Amino acid sequence: MQSNIQWFPGHMAKAIRQFEENIKLVDIVFELVDARIPFTSINPEVSRISQGKPRLMILTKADLANPNLTQQWLAYFRQQGFAALAVDSKVSGVAKKIEKAAQDQLTSKLTAQSERGLERKSLKAICVGVPNVGKSTLLNQLVKRRSAPVGNRPGVTKGQQWLTGNGHLELLDTPGILWPKFQNQTVAEKLALTGAIRESSYHSDDVALYALRFFKAHHRAELMKRYRLTDADLTLPDPDLLLTITANLGMRDDYERASDRIINDVRKGKLGRFTLDDPQDLDSDEN
Repeated sequence: MQSNIQWFPGHMAKAIRQFEENIKLVDIVFELVDARIPFTSINPEVSRISQGKPRLMILTKADLANPNLTQQWLAYFRQQGFAALAVDSKVSGVAKKIEKAAQDQLTSKLTAQSERGLERKSLKAICVGVPNVGKSTLLNQLVKRRSAPVGNRPGVTKGQQWLTGNGHLELLDTPGILWPKFQNQTVAEKLALTGAIRESSYHSDDVALYALRFFKAHHRAELMKRYRLTDADLTLPDPDLLLTITANLGMRDDYERASDRIINDVRKGKLGRFTLDDPQDLDSDEN
């Protein structure tokens, strides 16, 4: 029987409290969401706490996501009234795009300061998102130096720290934040597959089976090529398909090891660029 994925340790609650305390210190919220799960990785706690503050939605890891769906998600967020952009944080030029987007969001405030003869102050932004969304990589671009620790696992950023970017931007980094209870297990599986949840909090075969279901439906050719599968293999029940892949990988019956391989292959883009969230699913949910 599939086990439920839940993860809300004490440091998450502390990070949320710190975010609530610091929101009044900033001009704008940089909300980072994973471009592969741009809706799933929206933290409802961030939405609640950020009310009344301008928000810039930054879709990170866009180089790993389906580019067509990324454009659809950008359009969706803009329709909802948010500024939004998609970035590959490893590419130069990202900092200028984000700084300009922030200034555009705060034009009226900056104009009012200028009209009152006030000297322009640095814009203060808080960066927030789920664990492993790529905040540290992006922040290192914004401040033009390796000042934030980078890793591809959740929980690398341990505390909150102010960082100064070039020009007129000050950034408050925060640890990755999840929320107390996931809406359903599909949300948990998407977060786990993309690396937002620690491996110790879920069974890898559950997440690998979710990945197989998704790639069978949406990226069939890539799945078949990667694991040397036939059309007949894809008609097997999912647990049997996982065992077939295990054998094809030379792992005998060690399906847990094969599950880890599948998850890592997905995260590294070895099955191609993909997006687990589709804006059309929101339309069907609303009807």
